[in-house]
Amino acid sequence: MSDAKTTIERTLSEAALEWESPDDGTYVVKLPGTRKLSTTVSLVVGNHSLSVNAFVVRCPDENHEAVHRWLLERNTRLYGVAYALDRLGDIYLVGRLPLAAVTPDEIDRILGTVLENADGSFNTLLEMGFASAIRKEYAWRTARGESTRNLEAFTRLTGEGEDGRKE
Repeated sequence: MSDAKTTIERTLSEAALEWESPDDGTYVVKLPGTRKLSTTVSLVVGNHSLSVNAFVVRCPDENHEAVHRWLLERNTRLYGVAYALDRLGDIYLVGRLPLAAVTPDEIDRILGTVLENADGSFNTLLEMGFASAIRKEYAWRTARGESTRNLEAFTRLTGEGEDGRKE
């Protein structure tokens, strides 16, 4: 177990990631994103395995069946983690690795998979599960002359072209 902890601490430090260890064998890592501001990953070293858990997005407001189907289809292509739901319907990436597999390369690969699938899928999940809310937010902002800059990724939903004019 202590070898896994040492490996994790050294790997996170060498990667210059923001992390903390609130308890012995527990690591909270902040991965910077491009679509999602950041993804927080929990790594917990147990007696026999390393648990990986990362919040992706809250329970969708709508279109649950399509969102869940998309997640299940994506699960067939993931390495070391899978999409899962908690009791509230919030979406996570979760996984478990044997302690013998905890190497710098494997930690990098798992964190890369988490980042790619939390950050990379973020806008798609928002479009699928929160389209009505995005449209309402856009309408509210434009009616008040507020910036819609952070909604630019959703022009398919808002009807605004890349030049900022309605299409």
